[in-house]
Amino acid sequence: MATRADIEAGQLVALNRLLGEVRGRNPFYTQRLDSCGLGDTVESLQAYSAAMPFTTKMDLVWDREETAPYGTNLTYPLSDYSRFCQSSGTTSGPLPWLDTAESWSAMLDCWEQVYEAAAVDTQQSIYFAFSFGPFLGFWTAYEAATRRGNLSLPGGGLSSMARLQAMASHRCEVLCCTPTYALRLGELKAEHSADPDLDAIAVKKIIVAGEPGGSIPEVRARLSDLWDGAAIYDHHGMTEVGPVTYEHPDRPLSLCVIESAYYAEIIDRETQCEVEPGEKGELVLTTLTRMAAPLLRYRTGDLVQKSYLHDGLCLEGGILGRIDEMVVIRGVNIYPTAVEKVIRRFPEVAEYQVRETTSQSMAELQITLEAQPEIADPEALAKQVQKALQDAFTLRIPVSSVASGVLPRYEFKSKRWVKA
Repeated sequence: MATRADIEAGQLVALNRLLGEVRGRNPFYTQRLDSCGLGDTVESLQAYSAAMPFTTKMDLVWDREETAPYGTNLTYPLSDYSRFCQSSGTTSGPLPWLDTAESWSAMLDCWEQVYEAAAVDTQQSIYFAFSFGPFLGFWTAYEAATRRGNLSLPGGGLSSMARLQAMASHRCEVLCCTPTYALRLGELKAEHSADPDLDAIAVKKIIVAGEPGGSIPEVRARLSDLWDGAAIYDHHGMTEVGPVTYEHPDRPLSLCVIESAYYAEIIDRETQCEVEPGEKGELVLTTLTRMAAPLLRYRTGDLVQKSYLHDGLCLEGGILGRIDEMVVIRGVNIYPTAVEKVIRRFPEVAEYQVRETTSQSMAELQITLEAQPEIADPEALAKQVQKALQDAFTLRIPVSSVASGVLPRYEFKSKRWVKA
């Protein structure tokens, strides 16, 4: 088993290979390397972190606006690029991204580790309940599965019911989708439990990504219950960097960084220094193998807690929240993930929505929830959730209920927070 020193030595070799490849070829990073005085190689990871400035999402947005449509962060001639994806547009709008065949293959290698950690063997069939739009995660997950030899079924362009029927017809054992959509499919399966066409559903493992829910115990328990005891595996990545983490079987509810492909730092937002194990900070990533459009010290905006497992870097509790999504309500810092953790303690809640409003220059939250159809007293449930939120945050957040089927359902990333 590799020691911490072995891991970092390998990362330094990969980093120097990356620096040598991009300098003089990639206009975006050649200018940055020149300005900070870094050469083709660095003596240590620490020297690199001390000299190299951060890259931010807005740096990428501005670069693409100035040199539309793809910007200057391209290491090779445009004719070498064969893959197009774009970010989901959670912040600053969709961001286009290009890859060469080599960089694309490097990301498939990362997904291979996700499947291996979940003990998905090549004899298991995998159903991909995605729309197969331009978002990166769908395509890399699917193509990595086909490359390793799994029977891979794309679920694009189908209704939720048609997807359930396809899983049953083809005896799919593994499901890949977002946590929100896995909940939706599971609830729909429960609603049609008397349908003999769905009796053959045999999903044993669910790999989720795209939202923090996969590392929230209450969400995982609900998913496993809906899917007859299926094992839940979390993973996370971004269009800008690719697949970053996997869930190790020895450390459920944590995500292990694929350190052969990423040099990860976890920094204090104020001091911008590396935090100690057990402390929380922002995840900063350098892509070591995606050389076609690399990112050096990219501030992801993800709030994580640093830990180690078998000398490998782990994110305890997964992605704890997005730093740019934190709201301050009457002096209390609240992350959407923290609210979801409380609400998901109640399996009676089918769906919810949070409205963020401003009154007299102060932010306020109001929550609307939709109870499961069999719940006789939704208002009583709303009061229970409101009390749980008050106990968690020492803050009164009004909670009300609406009729079944009123709140929207999501196939991809949920949009439960609405700013009014």
